Amino acid sequence: MSEKPTPNAPATAPADATAPGGAAALPGRLTVAAVLCALQGLALVGLGGYLLFDGITGHVDSVRQAETGGLTLLAIAVLPLIAARGLRLGRRWSRGPALITQLTALPVAWTLWTAGGALTAAAVALAAAALAVVALLVNPTATQALGIGPAA
Repeated sequence: MSEKPTPNAPATAPADATAPGGAAALPGRLTVAAVLCALQGLALVGLGGYLLFDGITGHVDSVRQAETGGLTLLAIAVLPLIAARGLRLGRRWSRGPALITQLTALPVAWTLWTAGGALTAAAVALAAAALAVVALLVNPTATQALGIGPAA
């Protein structure tokens, strides 16, 4: 004989209690921060690849400067990409590199803003993304999910 569930009993566990793998689910704030960090890293990879391509094809005034700039951007892209992966996995250490990346992006955005022209849109997008990630990562929900701060 099977038992019927009572009408007042919940049918399933709360959706935010655990992730499918059994680990605690991460708040959406961390996912959004991870996506923004990853997009910043991918933009750096794209720009670095573009500079390298221009340096190889010789369509620039200084091949050495284009190749050096491209390699530098590719090296810099590693930090936000690693931070994005760490945030997505809920790693405590990932908050530091993510915040460093955003705090570094703000002066870059200011430089783009003062250059004017078509770079103004890039400056606004970069500054908005950087400020959003900082706000998401200093939020108490995110810090608790990463295990940062005083124990409850």
